[in-house]
Amino acid sequence: QVQPVGSGGGSVRAGGSLTLSCEVSGYTCIGWFRQTVGREGVAAFEDDETTTYAEFAKGRFTISRDNSNHLYLQMHNLEAEDAGTYYCGAVRQRGGRCPPLNKWLHYGVDFWGPGNLVTVSS
Repeated sequence: QVQPVGSGGGSVRAGGSLTLSCEVSGYTCIGWFRQTVGREGVAAFEDDETTTYAEFAKGRFTISRDNSNHLYLQMHNLEAEDAGTYYCGAVRQRGGRCPPLNKWLHYGVDFWGPGNLVTVSS
């Protein structure tokens, strides 16, 4: 049974860094979302190696995975606008491929990890 588990939220000053982690197995399409005003995709794996990022995450956030079913999100140069609750998520492939990150909510995320609260102070 697939069961994502998350950890790593915290409080940092603007410009600081945090790393989130999540344990999920049984999926190729895994990624991170955040809940600020609404829920939006942050970054995801499109296959075993290819990653995709939301515009706001490019150059500051890095998604990675290891061979022990851990998914990570390294976040650098955090801004006040990055504050929110971050979730790992997983979707099943459609037609043998991972859907685009901006379609995950439309298709329905199959599993959500627990939220990781991130606060950023100025």
